[in-house]
Amino acid sequence: MAAREGREEMAATKPEVVRKAERLVVSTMGGRDASHDAAHAFRVRDLALSLAKEEGLDSSPRSLEIVELAALLHDIGDYKYTKDLVEDTTIVEKFLEVEVLEESKREKILGIIKGMGFKNEVAQLSFVNSSVELGVVQDADRLDAIGAIGIARCFTFGGSTNQILHDPEILPRQGLSKEAYMKKEGKQTTINHFHEKLFKLKDLMKTKAGKERAERRHKFMQDFLAEFYDEWSGRA
Repeated sequence: MAAREGREEMAATKPEVVRKAERLVVSTMGGRDASHDAAHAFRVRDLALSLAKEEGLDSSPRSLEIVELAALLHDIGDYKYTKDLVEDTTIVEKFLEVEVLEESKREKILGIIKGMGFKNEVAQLSFVNSSVELGVVQDADRLDAIGAIGIARCFTFGGSTNQILHDPEILPRQGLSKEAYMKKEGKQTTINHFHEKLFKLKDLMKTKAGKERAERRHKFMQDFLAEFYDEWSGRA
């Protein structure tokens, strides 16, 4: 009873725009597979706010609002779930306009969403217009991609796309371009995704708080994959 009352009290203190953003996330992402569903957006939001406080942004309500909204809305137009496999921020743009957020906030939120993806890092486009807010949201999203939850999400997405679990004959791709990473051409395996992306995220963290948290999650993935290979080969 006390826990429920606490959640209700926290919900009552949220700005109206945040509550509306949460509802938009549920309505647009609720039907997806569990790798990129509404729960993912809420976890990234919670991680981002936690990192923001560790990075000293808690003294700026404006920065925290930008961080929270960008984190909540960041995957609504994810190219993996759009008709033409291209990033689409139309829904987010309309939402921010309807909520009459000042132009500078809208631009900052959209800039974070458009610039935080791993595909942009592959193309060396990420962090051109860097900010602490962008780093915080980007790190939060990447933390949710590694560790125990990251492993669960990786296999969930692989299963949802009928991807091969593992094939020693299919080697991880090297030197990927942004286009090749997005198109996923040729045979891919879920295990190769660890080598092509997930193991790289620890060294791409932008904030001190993100780097510290990534260490533990990265080690967990290394231990998991070592066990996986032992079991696959019959050694364990």
